[in-house]
Amino acid sequence: MSEILVVVEATGEFGVKKVTLEMLTLARQLGTPAAVVLGGPGAADALSPKLGEYGAAKVYAAEGEEIDGYLVAPKATVLADLVKRVRPGAVLLASSQEGKEIAARLAVKLDNGILTDVTDLAADGTATQVVFAGSTIVKSKVTRGLPLVTVRPNSLSPTPAPASQEVEQLTVTVSDTDKLARVVQRVAEQKGSRPELTEASVVVSGGRGVGNADNFKLVEELADLLGGAVGASRAAVDSGFYPHQFQVGQTGKTVSPQLYIALGISGAIQHRAGMQTSKTIVTVNKDAEAPIFELADFGVVGDLFKVVPQAVEEIRKRT
Repeated sequence: MSEILVVVEATGEFGVKKVTLEMLTLARQLGTPAAVVLGGPGAADALSPKLGEYGAAKVYAAEGEEIDGYLVAPKATVLADLVKRVRPGAVLLASSQEGKEIAARLAVKLDNGILTDVTDLAADGTATQVVFAGSTIVKSKVTRGLPLVTVRPNSLSPTPAPASQEVEQLTVTVSDTDKLARVVQRVAEQKGSRPELTEASVVVSGGRGVGNADNFKLVEELADLLGGAVGASRAAVDSGFYPHQFQVGQTGKTVSPQLYIALGISGAIQHRAGMQTSKTIVTVNKDAEAPIFELADFGVVGDLFKVVPQAVEEIRKRT
C-alpha cells in the first residue's frame, strides 16, 4: 500500500489537533498513514505517541529554526521535496488558514491540482465536497498529479488504531526566497477553562435572540455546566454580542460536536453550514417557524430567558 502523507496540525498547549486525527483515520482507508511534523526542535517527539495511537506508521520530522522561525514558505518547500522523494498516494492537509496556504504553494511547486474543504476521499482519488453553504454535495477529482486535498475539520469521527512507528528526520534545506517572512514574536492567546470550539464535544451557541452581550452570560453558564464551548451566530457577532473568533457558520468555524444547543438562532443557511453535521441538535426559539427547527432533533418553542434558567436548575440538581 502506498504512503498517505498527513501534514500534522498541532498546538503547544493542546497538542495534536482533532482534525489531524480525522485525517489519519481517513488516510487508513487509502493506504499507509505517514505523519509529517513541521515545527521546532523536539516537536516530533512530543507528538509521535498520539500520532501512533491513530495509525501513523511513520513520522517524518522536519524540525529546526528554518521551519519554526518563518512563515509557511519553508514548510511548503520541505513538503514538496518529500513528495517528490516518496511519491505518496495522496497528501492530506487541514482546511485551516495555514493548511490551505501550504497546500496552495505545494500545488504550484509540484504543478499539481488541488481540492479544498474535502469531507471524504475515496481510494480512487474522488473527493466529496460540500458547497453552496452546505446545500449541495459534489464529487471532484484532481486531474493533474496526485490527490492533494485539504480536509474540512469535523468531517468524520477519528478512531484509534495503534501502530508501531518509525521516525525519520528530514534534512531541512530552504532557499533565501523562503525566508522573506520571519516570525519575530509569538503571543499566546488567553485561554479559559472551556474547550476549544472546533474540538469540543458540546457546543452552546447564542444568536440575535440573546439580545445583548450581557445576556450571553446565560449561554456561557449553560456551556460551563455541560463542559462545553461557547459559539455565536454571525448575527450575534455582527451585533457585537460576542467576539468573532467564536462565530459558527460558513464564514466562521465548522463544528460537529456530539451535542449542539442553539439559543435564539433562526437557522439561516449561513449558520447551518457550520453546524449541521452535529450529532444531536437542540434548539430554543420563540419563533415556531424558524428554519433551525427543520434541522433540530429536539426543539423548544419558547422564551430562552425562561427555558434556559429552568434547564440550568435541573442540570445543577443532577451534578
